[in-house]
Amino acid sequence: MASKDAVVGSAVGLHARPAALIAEKAGEFDDEILLSVPGSDEEGVDAASPLMIMTLGAGKGATVRVESDDAAAVDAIAALIEQDLDA
Repeated sequence: MASKDAVVGSAVGLHARPAALIAEKAGEFDDEILLSVPGSDEEGVDAASPLMIMTLGAGKGATVRVESDDAAAVDAIAALIEQDLDA
């Protein structure tokens, strides 16, 4: 399984708009993509679900781990997380 840590770039974290954009992109891939906060006891959440992404509570500067069997999916989602999706 491929994984990559990404630092949240959106000014107010992974709230509704960034979560929706990430989920939309995740839906373009066939393999499951999981997001988690390293060091937390929580299991990974489905990156294709905006509501599940918001449950991570990841604010600006937080690290989010992206995992999938599809390395291209990991790279694409990590790149989105690192952008300021509120701009």
